[in-house]
Amino acid sequence: MNRNNPHDCGYCRSSITLGQRWVREKVYDPAPQIDREPSYHRYHAEVFSGEQLSCWEKHQLQQEMARTIARAA
Repeated sequence: MNRNNPHDCGYCRSSITLGQRWVREKVYDPAPQIDREPSYHRYHAEVFSGEQLSCWEKHQLQQEMARTIARAA
């Protein structure tokens, strides 16, 4: 989870600069709270040079793998 700078990528942790495309994911903290305000994680939406997937796509793959492993257990 990215708690440093709200403009840092939640996957690679580098800054998302002005002009770069990004995706925002709304996240609710599962802990019981009086104030249930969501937090947001941002991810690079564009593929970096030399990469095959964007940070957002890599994040989605990690989540899908975790769900698949949890179902298999």
